[in-house]
Amino acid sequence: MSSSSYSSSPCAACKFLRRKCMPDCIFAPYFPPEEPQKFANVHKIFGASNVSKLLNEVPPFQREDAVNSLAYEAEARLKDPVYGCVGAISVLQRQVITLQRELDATNANLFRYAYNEMPPLRPPQPPPPSAAGQSSGFCYPYQWNDPSDEDNERSSGGN
Repeated sequence: MSSSSYSSSPCAACKFLRRKCMPDCIFAPYFPPEEPQKFANVHKIFGASNVSKLLNEVPPFQREDAVNSLAYEAEARLKDPVYGCVGAISVLQRQVITLQRELDATNANLFRYAYNEMPPLRPPQPPPPSAAGQSSGFCYPYQWNDPSDEDNERSSGGN
């Protein structure tokens, strides 16, 4: 923003802090008067003095990114005071992992279908009565019995 665009109306920071907005105001380019909540959130979490110090230490070409990061983190901290944006990132990472697994499974099914290797869909069969009390491994959602174990059971007499 040019200095003339915010000289007539104080920036959101100066309005919030109830002070006169000077032409060289560090906040004015990044907290326009139309976005008062942006500065209010940043001020509540970080404080005006800390934000001012940070902006003075950051090179001018990086200040807009710094302010946007502060505004995003402030909003996230207000929603989730403990984790802030890290909590949101964790939720999104878990969603990505879940969706990647679903995509991998769908691609595998598509590959099998394309090469006519899709096994016929049958409802799961309950285990035979003699093996009902035995478990040869856990496999959700169906009980899996190793065929080599059944051969060994038959040759050794069953139980």
